[in-house]
Amino acid sequence: MGMGRIILFAAGGLVIFAVLFALIFFLGVHYRKKIAEAELGSAEEEAKRILSEAIKAADSKKKEAAIEAKEESYKMRQETEKELKDRRNEVQRMERRIQQKDENIDRKLENIEKKEELLQNRLKDAEERLQEAERIKQHQFEMLEQISGYTVEQAKDYLLNNLESELTHEKALKIKQYEQRFKEEADQKARDIITLAIQRCAADYVSEMTVSVVPLPNDEMKGRIIGREGRNIRTIETLTGCDLIIDDTPEAITLSCHDPVKREIARLSLERLIQDGRIHPARVEEMVEKSTREVEQKIKQDGERAVLDLGIHGMHPELVRLLGRMRYRTSYGQNVLVHSIEVAQLAGMMAAEVGADEMLARRAGLLHDIGKAMTHEVEGSHVAIGVEIAKKYKESPEVIHAIEAHHGDVEAKTVVACLVQAADAISAARPGARRENLENYIKRLEKLENLVSSFDGVEKCYAIQAGREVRILLKPEVVSDDQMTILAREIAQRIEAELEYPGQVKVNCIRESRAIDYAK
Repeated sequence: MGMGRIILFAAGGLVIFAVLFALIFFLGVHYRKKIAEAELGSAEEEAKRILSEAIKAADSKKKEAAIEAKEESYKMRQETEKELKDRRNEVQRMERRIQQKDENIDRKLENIEKKEELLQNRLKDAEERLQEAERIKQHQFEMLEQISGYTVEQAKDYLLNNLESELTHEKALKIKQYEQRFKEEADQKARDIITLAIQRCAADYVSEMTVSVVPLPNDEMKGRIIGREGRNIRTIETLTGCDLIIDDTPEAITLSCHDPVKREIARLSLERLIQDGRIHPARVEEMVEKSTREVEQKIKQDGERAVLDLGIHGMHPELVRLLGRMRYRTSYGQNVLVHSIEVAQLAGMMAAEVGADEMLARRAGLLHDIGKAMTHEVEGSHVAIGVEIAKKYKESPEVIHAIEAHHGDVEAKTVVACLVQAADAISAARPGARRENLENYIKRLEKLENLVSSFDGVEKCYAIQAGREVRILLKPEVVSDDQMTILAREIAQRIEAELEYPGQVKVNCIRESRAIDYAK
């Protein structure tokens, strides 16, 4: 009995415990569910809040971006409007300038039309005067036949003499008018171009001689140079082609030769022999050969330097070498290479001023005296030789024509040829550029005076200013004022055709009439 109750009580306790445990477990699960639901709700609210804040931030960013875009668009619009406004203003200015130019052109056209109308009126007036002259002439014929009793031939001679004097007067007036107009338009422009070229091109001149002086350390060296029985000096003269002049000049030997290249080789060889001290025929031959190679190398370098300084490209190497040889050539004492470089510079500058091909003008100016690089062994003038050389080495026809025309052997047909002619004259006419001996100078002045004296009506003439001006005294009873203008022009044309001279010659005609009487 007691055991059964205990078991019963134990079973009931277990049931009660299980019920309580189930209740507690259910309550715990329910509590945790409520907590989870509460946390889930708070998380959803937090997510909504974050999402709302993100949306608000995005809206604000969007608004800011929209504002910035609007501001940027506004700025771009303002800049575009400003640029358009500037362009409109520029277009308006250009339109105004074009309109002004059109107005100027219209005014010029009106002036031209007025001048044409005035010219037509003058021509009409001239025709009327000619008709009047014809009527007067006819009347004179009739009057002469009736009153003077002249024959028809005598009357014709009289009228022709009157008409000739009138035509001479008209011709002189026309010449003066044309000369005045052309001088006003052309002389100033030509002076500006030539002066600008001369001012921009400065060159030094050194007078070249046909002898060179080699200094000696002492007079004893003269005997060593002569050598035993003169064998050293004979070897030097034979190998170099130069004459050694050993005179009483202290500590100096003179080298004489018309070929500057040979003279330079001899000078270098002699200086090296003197410096070395060993002077005998074998050593002389060695030094001459070495000096020859050195001079040939210097010739090549001089030609290359000239071409490089002028910026000329594509020139044949043999032409470059010939240019270098011109360093040792002279014309009236003027170094030919220096003269050619200056002509190239002057021609290039003037070509740039007149809108011609500057590089072509430089090339033609540099090569215009290339014929002078050849020795006397090649026959012909330096112009003809230069033309043949240029053709041989495939220079352009413009360059060949400029070489051929630079001394007036043929008529200059291109702008470049005319520029080379002018540049050559400028370079040769510079003070100190050229020299000539007294005999040739006097002959040139005598030829000028004799040519001028051959004209009728010339009483006396004087060549002055080194032949750059001829002053002519005319016979007033033979030459009238109108004829004086024509005579001056004819004399200038004869001088251009028959004489050779540097620069230009001014023809100055003077006619003077005097009436002298004495009161007693």
